[in-house]
Amino acid sequence: MKRAAMSKVKRVLPAATVIAILIAIWWLMVVVTQSAIFPTPWQVMTGTLELARNGTLWADIGASLMRVGLGFSLAVCIAVPLGLWMGWVRGAFSTLNPIFQILRPISPIAWIPIAILWFGVGDASPIFLIFMSSVFPMVVQTTAGVHTIEQRYLRAAENFGVSRYTLFSRVIIPAVLPQIIVGMRIGLGVAWLVVVAAEMIALRSGLGYLIIDSRNAGNRYDLVVAGMVIIGLTGLLLDGAMRRLERLKTVRWRYAR
Repeated sequence: MKRAAMSKVKRVLPAATVIAILIAIWWLMVVVTQSAIFPTPWQVMTGTLELARNGTLWADIGASLMRVGLGFSLAVCIAVPLGLWMGWVRGAFSTLNPIFQILRPISPIAWIPIAILWFGVGDASPIFLIFMSSVFPMVVQTTAGVHTIEQRYLRAAENFGVSRYTLFSRVIIPAVLPQIIVGMRIGLGVAWLVVVAAEMIALRSGLGYLIIDSRNAGNRYDLVVAGMVIIGLTGLLLDGAMRRLERLKTVRWRYAR
């Protein structure tokens, strides 16, 4: 137990040290420049506690997570089956891939006027934007995962005379899972970025709105920076949750020795 605890401390210590140094530099720069607007780390902490006490913080985090959860879940339900189909069926890939490659480079932010036009100002617009931003990375990664399956797996399945359903459920899908998880990590990161941008423009709740509202309501830059820090920490937690999926035996069997 002690060795495990020490190992965890050794892994966390470098990052914690760098963060502490950056906070110290931030505090020093504010003091040296005698800025009357930009907050110190302590002011940001007190602002965060203020938001937590009045309930604004939890309401805005919940609103942003709800939108991301709905849009991202919809993207997963569509992107994974579509990517498997495109990776396995040559005709589907040659037909749909050019369309995806045209749409994929378009910034999700560019879809904001279209989203407002189609869905109005409400939760549907950011959910649509999240879907558009996260579906393409997952489709691309899933398709690439199918294309990179080692032929020895498929030949072994053919030698045993397995059915198409068994081939997909016992060979192809487990082999593609690592690539699917990578696509989900990328898609979730982009989705979290996009929902904040959408909330700054089209909504009156969420962490993005919190930042803009704090800026407009008396230049509360302590709350602005607090919102930024909360966005970063929440994104870190979401990415950590996705990384835990990579440790599952079902995901790692392709790389077993």
